[in-house]
Amino acid sequence: MDYKAEKIKPYNDDESKTGQVRQMFDSIAPAYDFMNRAMTMGIDKIWRHIAVKMLKRYNPVSILDVATGTGDLAIKLCKSLDSVKHITGIDLSRNMLDVALTKVAKINLVDKISFEEGNCLDLRFSDNSFDAVTVAYGVRNFEHLEQGYCEMFRVLSPGGVLCVVELSTPTSRFIKALYDFYTRTLIPFAGRLISHDKRAYSYLPESIAAVPQGNEMLDIMRRAGFANCHFRRLTFGTCTIYIGEKSKSD
Repeated sequence: MDYKAEKIKPYNDDESKTGQVRQMFDSIAPAYDFMNRAMTMGIDKIWRHIAVKMLKRYNPVSILDVATGTGDLAIKLCKSLDSVKHITGIDLSRNMLDVALTKVAKINLVDKISFEEGNCLDLRFSDNSFDAVTVAYGVRNFEHLEQGYCEMFRVLSPGGVLCVVELSTPTSRFIKALYDFYTRTLIPFAGRLISHDKRAYSYLPESIAAVPQGNEMLDIMRRAGFANCHFRRLTFGTCTIYIGEKSKSD
């Protein structure tokens, strides 16, 4: 099945979406953390905190963090979950991973968190390798949504959990009007000034609007094999956390 989000590309040319996403994040890596804090007014930290709390009851020992970016979620997981022995973060962008590596070295977590270049559509890991798979703000960048979910399901151990944190569109008409002005006017303007990438922060609201949300996202997860799927909307619906489990019998 094709999804609108798969056709939304950062630069609107003939190169694959995967290649364009890599290029975009390589371009904005130096400004990425600053822009994240600024455009969410720091609320992204709260969203990650809630996601980690939702994972706590699963007591994961090994975690794969897909689209790890600059490593914020991987670091939060490592610091907050006593059960964790090791986290592997993968990302398309070498420049984003370089930022993540610097962060982890500064807080002396290199023995518990490792990073590598990797494509979520073709994970190098064996079946049933991880107790949990996480992906924050990355699903809308997948070139093939169902393939990405199937790969995450494959590497997850029976009884394991997937946690997806993704930006989403508010359901309230009034909040959505404010949100649309903010994301389609102010954020692209600031993004151009700070990151010097003319398209990256225009692609952001386009990709949010296009990505499957709510029950539609749960349907994709179920088709990939996940069970007990549910979601939780946060901050007027501007962020949604999706949870799915791999049955112990799988």
